[in-house]
Amino acid sequence: MIILAKLVPLFSGSKGNSYYIGSSGQGVLIDAGRSCKQIENAMKANDLDIKSVGAIFITHEHTDHCKALRVLASRYKIKVFASLGTLQALEYADMLDSRFPVEVISKEAVVGDMLITRVNTSHDAAESCGFSIVCADGRKATVATDTGCMNDDIRRQICSSDIAVIESNHDVNMLKNGYYPYMLKRRILSDIGHLSNDCCANELADFVKNGCNRFVLGHLSEENNTPEVALQTSLCTLSQAGMKQNSDFEICVAPPETNCKRLIF
Repeated sequence: MIILAKLVPLFSGSKGNSYYIGSSGQGVLIDAGRSCKQIENAMKANDLDIKSVGAIFITHEHTDHCKALRVLASRYKIKVFASLGTLQALEYADMLDSRFPVEVISKEAVVGDMLITRVNTSHDAAESCGFSIVCADGRKATVATDTGCMNDDIRRQICSSDIAVIESNHDVNMLKNGYYPYMLKRRILSDIGHLSNDCCANELADFVKNGCNRFVLGHLSEENNTPEVALQTSLCTLSQAGMKQNSDFEICVAPPETNCKRLIF
């Protein structure tokens, strides 16, 4: 019997990011950006066994995406996949360890009954990427955050997905009028920074039209956004396109902590 797949946002946001995708018996982690203990507790809170994690896929080397990597992968002997540039950056930062295997993902990787495809992103990291995961039941999820702009690679993968985690990082006015120094604001707003609420929202109608109609807004800034503002920005844009929530599409915000519902897709 094939068990339906789950997408579980364990953590999402400025303080750390990690997503579990798979069934209760087999899955992968996308990023490990909180402490090992926090990830273990988040897994337990969602009735997931850490031993079901067949691999950890790291999107890039920034701390909020790999903080627990060395401890977690070493403790459970979990294989780690990332781009060549990311692995080199992780090695330089002493985040890798001989106690767990690592492998470059240039295009695709197979973990159990799951097919994972690399999705290139645009971020100020060594070689950042997101990932699309086809689970044993044939359903597909895509995680694409930490990208300053949408590209055709991301769009193609999302359009063929059943559910997608899309970055809705900041409200532009909140960022521009906030306390961040000018250079940081410029970096976030650039094409190698983070996707704004408006840029995220402007993509959604085309995704719905092309087949993907379930979305999780992820990696929200604590200082320059709120869940309500991010969600309403997307809902307003989709409404203007003549689309209705819970009819044409479903959308929610990934909370920063793990007190979230599991998304069956």
